Amino acid sequence: MLNSMRDTPADQAELRGDCEQCFGLCCVALPFARSADFAVDKPAGKPCANLREDHRCGIHARLRQQGFTGCTVYDCFGAGQKVSQITFGGRDWRTGPPEHARRMFEVFPVVRQLHELLWYLTEAAQLPAARPIHQDLREALEKTERLTLQTPAELRTLDVGAHRQEVNALLLKASDLARAGFRGRRKDRRGADLVGARLKGADLRGISLRGAYLIAADLTGADLRNTDLIGADLRDTDLADADLTDALFLTQPQLNAAKGNAGTKVPNSLTRPVHWDA
Repeated sequence: MLNSMRDTPADQAELRGDCEQCFGLCCVALPFARSADFAVDKPAGKPCANLREDHRCGIHARLRQQGFTGCTVYDCFGAGQKVSQITFGGRDWRTGPPEHARRMFEVFPVVRQLHELLWYLTEAAQLPAARPIHQDLREALEKTERLTLQTPAELRTLDVGAHRQEVNALLLKASDLARAGFRGRRKDRRGADLVGARLKGADLRGISLRGAYLIAADLTGADLRNTDLIGADLRDTDLADADLTDALFLTQPQLNAAKGNAGTKVPNSLTRPVHWDA
């Protein structure tokens, strides 16, 4: 869990969901619709039928087999424990009046967005090439962390979109600096439609794939070092034997949504998805 006594997280390891310290907020606060990712419909604010009284998932080991693949690719970036233990002081949503639960469910998505920004900013602040803007990145980190520690009332009225725009401007600068050594390859494929694209063995170093649609694309054996992948849709993307060692702004949910194998190289800050070895 993030240390509330520190202004900024020490590293990205602290920005991971800790279900032991959370009240199952992602299983209650968020809605989902029957689809390839979820076996049933569930409105926001209603507990998932698989959520037990101890806030644990009753089918956690069988989520994919039971049709809940969407749950296996989700990560709150540590927002669940922050809201449960700090914002609401360890008070369960099951206790107290309905208003208490409603406030908690409204705040959780806000803090989740802020924690995602903390993940990106923490990575950017550790990039040697981004040294010229390290001070700006540290200030943005401190500001974002302070925002996560606001009261429920303040968080509910926070303009997260405006803050994301501020942070995104810095992340773009960090990306440009990190990819500057790959002159001639720094193509901007931001938001590109690469659904099902055949990019087997492609040298994509230094290219921006921010927000690109890579659903079911073939990236087997591709070189994605120093490739900007922030917001890229990697659902069912084949990353077998691909090298993502120094990929920029890659997150655990993106990896979890993709396909890989023992030969896929992932950043040290991320964990190889269990289903890759299934």
